[in-house]
Amino acid sequence: MTEDLKPGMTNIARRMVTDQNTAAAYGTGALGVFSTPAMISMMEEAAFLLLKKQGLSSVGTGVNIKHLRACLPGTPVWAEAEIESIDRRAVYFKVTAYDAQGEIGKGTHSRFIIDPEKFLQKLQNSKG
Repeated sequence: MTEDLKPGMTNIARRMVTDQNTAAAYGTGALGVFSTPAMISMMEEAAFLLLKKQGLSSVGTGVNIKHLRACLPGTPVWAEAEIESIDRRAVYFKVTAYDAQGEIGKGTHSRFIIDPEKFLQKLQNSKG
């Protein structure tokens, strides 16, 4: 299942900072700057799509992120996810977000490889 995955594999997700992904819009701050949740989402997307390109479905299981610098609307931003290690169906990533001036955030993210049908069936069966 994960035999084609290798440490060092990377993927990039890109976004534009807009009024809709600011801290003020997310309700996580008062300023119109790129929100931490939006940055984390972009980092997760880079990791998710790396696995998806390999034909794998996954769910996020952990994030440990530092938001280093603010970005105003109109700023292009991107995140790179790099596989650091793989433990059976658990995949661990180094994630870094950037704008044209350099790093805006960094940290780690983990994902777990799943079979979507089995995963959803298990959730349906556990409803109480």
